[in-house]
Amino acid sequence: MRRWTVASPALVRTRYIHRHYTQKQAQLAAQSPPQSPPTRRDPAAIVAPELEHLRQRLLSLLGSAHPGLDEIAKYYFLHPSKQMRPLMVLLWARATNGLGENWRERRWAAECEGAGGREEELDLPLTRADVLNDCNPSMPDSITSFETVFSLIPPGLRAARPPLPADLLLPRVPALTSVLQLLPTQRRLAQIVEMIHVASLLHDDVIDRSALRRGVPSAPAAFGNKLSVLGGDFLLGRASTALSRLGDLEVVELIASVLANLVEGEILQMKDVYTPELGLVATPTASKEAWSVYLKKTYLKTASLMAKGCRASVILGGCAQGEVWKELAYAFGRNFGLAFQLVDDVLDYEAGEATLGKPGGADLQLGLATGPALYAWEEHPEMGPLIRRKFEKEGDVELARDLVRRSSGVARTRDLARAHSEKARELLRLLPDSDAKDSLELVTERVITRTW
Repeated sequence: MRRWTVASPALVRTRYIHRHYTQKQAQLAAQSPPQSPPTRRDPAAIVAPELEHLRQRLLSLLGSAHPGLDEIAKYYFLHPSKQMRPLMVLLWARATNGLGENWRERRWAAECEGAGGREEELDLPLTRADVLNDCNPSMPDSITSFETVFSLIPPGLRAARPPLPADLLLPRVPALTSVLQLLPTQRRLAQIVEMIHVASLLHDDVIDRSALRRGVPSAPAAFGNKLSVLGGDFLLGRASTALSRLGDLEVVELIASVLANLVEGEILQMKDVYTPELGLVATPTASKEAWSVYLKKTYLKTASLMAKGCRASVILGGCAQGEVWKELAYAFGRNFGLAFQLVDDVLDYEAGEATLGKPGGADLQLGLATGPALYAWEEHPEMGPLIRRKFEKEGDVELARDLVRRSSGVARTRDLARAHSEKARELLRLLPDSDAKDSLELVTERVITRTW
């Protein structure tokens, strides 16, 4: 039997006000002519020529004398990708070049022969080629034969850097460059960031036993685990060499710390999944502590490379110590990177069946409790034991997936991603107006609504 309740006068009044307000808004909307939203260029279109140049030039950096290593190093680069990390590096360069105290010196180094900042100079070794013994068929160098003993070679003098022009020492008013210019060092940084990202994918696919990547067989499936690991190591070696030639110690420190962050993040994740096999100390089991570990892991594995890549790009554009621009770039990248991964974790549940032809919650198969599962734990205590035993018993994955669906975990995770995205967008208000700034704003909006 259905029970009827009488609404209180206050509730009746609230409903009346809400209905009246809604009707009034509809009347005003009908009276006003429709306003077409301002058109904004696609973010990738702003730096499309640079991204294409980056992709083509990147393949030459990855050449190896070993055909198998050469093939696997280039494997993921030959398939379409979002190129989100290099896009961030290039957009931040365009949004801030000219604002830093040392901008004129950086631009001069990019134009003056012998100053070390021209594109062709970034390929020149800092050490003699016969000492490096780094054979890249795309960049042939002379290499000493291994058939005889190695003889002492007298040291040579390195060409001195040209002196700075006197006009670079004059005071100037910081302003965006009239023609939004990218420096060769910033383009090379974008390539380095993408190399590091792809190296992490090669290693992750081995650890996660992934069979597919971007709809094609993963590197481990195509080449085996051993070559995949070695291919990732090779990419990191190439990235480190290119990084040293940028000539900025702060940037080297930043990107080198990303490599450590990626490893730390993977270990943190493995503590959840492979504790018995590796003898690692298990992560905390309480929901609040588990959230802390999850967000830290998300920063280390995803947001660190984005945040430090953006910061390094601004530094290469001449931002000096004490200027706000590199702090702004890092804060944006950190918030954006967290939002990006949180949405990925949402899509694992939302888009699994629609796009992958399988039920959502693939991370559960790996024993991973991401945002939606952790929120579901707060609403359904029975999720706790499943998380603690890493969904290893028969039926655990299906039960956990059902608990997530019956909770607000997916919606709350997306709300958390939106909070990070909105903070990133708020930070952009401090930048001067430009197409690059508009593109960064658009990217922060799209990261929440994306379905890929």
